[in-house]
Amino acid sequence: MADEEQTSQVAEVPAEAAAAVEETPAPPEAAPPAEAEAGPTEYVWGIGRRKKAIARVRIRPGSGKILINKRELAHYFPSPRDQEAVNAPLAAAEMTGRYDVWANVRGGGPTGQADAVKLGLARALVQAEPHVDGTLREHGLLTRDARIKERKKYGRRGARRGLQWAKR
Repeated sequence: MADEEQTSQVAEVPAEAAAAVEETPAPPEAAPPAEAEAGPTEYVWGIGRRKKAIARVRIRPGSGKILINKRELAHYFPSPRDQEAVNAPLAAAEMTGRYDVWANVRGGGPTGQADAVKLGLARALVQAEPHVDGTLREHGLLTRDARIKERKKYGRRGARRGLQWAKR
């Protein structure tokens, strides 16, 4: 009889544990993001720098819209020269209208920012489609322009300009 009690007790404990396991909810499975269901969201990133400007550029196959700091290209860069600089990598690779471009740029002035976006866009295009590397390199779009403002030296009015000398 003692053996029967032990077996019944042993049998009851796993049954309770099994019931407790059944009651605990299973951890939720990782659901895909809502954007993934709508369409492709795989972005390709590129970083460009020029003078004091830094641009983080991401691209995705699309209709060809270009947003810089959440503004249209023509509104952010009113100068045609800067607009052409931003479009240069797409034009050289013959991909105008095939990618949507988003750029966050800060620092520097308009020309430096436009050139930073140009370099970031070119780097992103090479990551997305490696076969355009040679074309972009031939046009000089993958080379960072390392020229920056020279520092002021002591004893001078600027980086190189000296003080005005007067004989009398």
